[in-house]
Amino acid sequence: MRLTSFTDYGLRVLMRLAGAPDSVMTTGELAAEFNVSRNHLAKVISALSAAGYLETRRGGSGGAKLTRPPEEIRLGDVVAILEADQVLVECFLPGGAACTLTPHCRLKARLAQAEASFIADLNQSTLADCVYRPAFFTPPDV
Repeated sequence: MRLTSFTDYGLRVLMRLAGAPDSVMTTGELAAEFNVSRNHLAKVISALSAAGYLETRRGGSGGAKLTRPPEEIRLGDVVAILEADQVLVECFLPGGAACTLTPHCRLKARLAQAEASFIADLNQSTLADCVYRPAFFTPPDV
């Protein structure tokens, strides 16, 4: 299984924001930190916002922040949402039956189960398990 760069960056954004939960970071700041295209990251942040993981604001004090605690964000759910438009194999597409084996295929069900198991396994972990704090970030004294 291979995740798209879209999902990879989505997970990175969430991990980075989880490392500074009270902070608001702009798309430009995150893009510079990850050394990726600002436009690509803007699409990722938009998808995370539409899925309810991020709150975004425009303007001088704008940026993105998590909508809920990292402990409440399951990794498998995030991956499933960000990979929703990607199919494992062609026959998983709606109307995708170009394969001549489709009428008698036994592989499709096994692949579907493997994909479900992958998401279920990821859902055993939350974003809190993967928090990223850069070296220059010093958490406040508690």
